[in-house]
Amino acid sequence: MSTAATLRRGRPREGSGRSEGGPVVYLVALLVVAVTLGPVLYAVLGGFRTNAQLAASPAGLPDPWVLDNYRGVLASRDFWAYALNSTVVAVITTAVTVVFGLMAAYPLARYHFRWREPLFMVFVVGLLFPATVAIIPLFILVTRDLQLGNTWWGVALPQAAFALPMTIVILRPFLMAIPREMEEAALIDGASRLQFFWRILLPLSGPGMVTVGVLAFVGSWNAYLLPLLLLQGDMKTLPLGVADFSSQYSSDTAGVFAFTTLAMVPALIFFLAMQRRIVSGLQGAVKG
Repeated sequence: MSTAATLRRGRPREGSGRSEGGPVVYLVALLVVAVTLGPVLYAVLGGFRTNAQLAASPAGLPDPWVLDNYRGVLASRDFWAYALNSTVVAVITTAVTVVFGLMAAYPLARYHFRWREPLFMVFVVGLLFPATVAIIPLFILVTRDLQLGNTWWGVALPQAAFALPMTIVILRPFLMAIPREMEEAALIDGASRLQFFWRILLPLSGPGMVTVGVLAFVGSWNAYLLPLLLLQGDMKTLPLGVADFSSQYSSDTAGVFAFTTLAMVPALIFFLAMQRRIVSGLQGAVKG
């Protein structure tokens, strides 16, 4: 009886602790969501309003709803040129990041050699250095030495290089978690290490590849500084197009809202569609 009574007394205390912390956690989460999504929703709704409506009631809702702003942006040739450039650069960046990141993570995860851990720490330290740190040497290297200025590859390759540290840090635990017995069995059956890599290891590391691929794609889509220095004219990406449109049509606030919304929609939809895969991929990396 005493033991049961003690357990019954202990349960309300645990539950009360969770109930006291619950509302605070939800309140903080709601505040974070409001701060994060508030500007996005304001820009989306602003695109459905006229400049007169925005001037009369900046925080109001569209009344009536206007589609002319979005129609004007979608009918613009420049918008589609910017979108094409952003898509090609993002695809190249993602492909290079995933392929070379996987190739670099594989020996760091599956092979044992003397300088393995110090070499891995080099990539970990690389997480601390953003592209802005080396922007001037990058500009000289890409434009003068590689002759890739104002090209898709000139932007995609540096972006992929700076995305490699995060890619290797995420992929390495996936590759390490694959049982070595499976590799030994494949080698006994006559498979080479390269065949094991392509036929067994690559499919099993799919969640991690999706995670780093989505992160690389979204990061490339939103990149601004490197494209600003390396791209000109018709080669500009959507973030640069948003800046140019905002400067050229500074008085057309509703049009700027519409252009900005359409520029961020593809990356937003892609990220939300892959959200579960990203979470599962990061969880697998932590468990590994």
